[in-house]
Amino acid sequence: MLRDYSLKMPKNIYAGEHALERLENIINEGVNKIAIFTSDGLINLGLVENSIQIIKKLGIDYTLITGIPPEPNYHDAQAAIDTFKKEQADFIIALGGGSIMDVAKLASILSTDEYTVKDLLDDPLLAKKQIPTLMIPTTAGTGAEATPNAIVGVPEKDLKIGIVNDDMIADYVILDGRLTQNLPKDIAAATGVDALCHAIECYTSEKANPISNMFALEALDLILDNIVEACTNKEALKAKSNMLLGAFYGGVAITASGTTAVHALSYPLGGKYHIAHGVSNAILLTPVMKFNEPYIKELLAEVYDRIEQDNGGSIDEKSAHIIRKLEEIVKVLEIPTSLKQYEITEADVDGLVSAGMEVTRLLVNNKREVTPEDARKIYLEVI
Repeated sequence: MLRDYSLKMPKNIYAGEHALERLENIINEGVNKIAIFTSDGLINLGLVENSIQIIKKLGIDYTLITGIPPEPNYHDAQAAIDTFKKEQADFIIALGGGSIMDVAKLASILSTDEYTVKDLLDDPLLAKKQIPTLMIPTTAGTGAEATPNAIVGVPEKDLKIGIVNDDMIADYVILDGRLTQNLPKDIAAATGVDALCHAIECYTSEKANPISNMFALEALDLILDNIVEACTNKEALKAKSNMLLGAFYGGVAITASGTTAVHALSYPLGGKYHIAHGVSNAILLTPVMKFNEPYIKELLAEVYDRIEQDNGGSIDEKSAHIIRKLEEIVKVLEIPTSLKQYEITEADVDGLVSAGMEVTRLLVNNKREVTPEDARKIYLEVI
């Protein structure tokens, strides 16, 4: 556990029933034009309309920035940012999932022509915040509303890379469970398991510390208790609100600690094969946890003691129980557990290993060293 640690998180967080109505207070003074980063799908579902009505009521000009793909590469992100810069907005609202929030965060530090997204791949700290941001997640999963990270694909490397800059941490966050009610089950499940991965990886990270553990454990408690109901019952607003809060806590844990080999090895799956981030994490979750178990079983036993009523059993039994629970959740939510349906074969493993081993930013967080041969065995296990 780290001896020195810190906490970085959004400055203002509004959560709970009707939290979206706090938007009026946030933008009521000093804002001339708002850029709303969102998607056509969310607009068609009516999830953006309430925010627009509040903005119109205040007489503030606004523009919509759409067309951001679910797994954007840095060219996609730059295209959206170039559109944003032409609008000369002085406030950013990101209303959507992780990709939308990540691009909006990049826009907040790239509103001038001094740097590009590509420049930040080499030196993420070049840019500084220029536009205040409000993050309104519509999925309970990525935790992007809490982090200083923006994940973009790099096509020439067949990889996704995280741009990390503390200036991208949001100024405001609104967590309103109503905005997640109409999510299709497959998206709710994939993003929910992504949040689950954040929590369990951060708790078992080499960089875990008392601050990150507090948020990671609370996230695990909320997510494990609510994920199945939240993903399978559209009317379960309480479960969805708890998942949204749990995903936010997971994002805070990422900022204070960091994810591990699950995320590291999943990045090539998204970068080259465009498998949804939550799905690729779900596929790798159990294999990586089993690989790590000899080094993290005491930590998994602590998770068991936190979430289960019966605290009996040995450390080995408790650890095995948690891994089974993770595996069962992925199965119940009907998320793929194999790469076969994506037409990935053993012939592709060399490329996956090569790309995965480049994600040293996350691999160094793993309690157990991951060698290229270890990565190969893990990939082969899910083919």
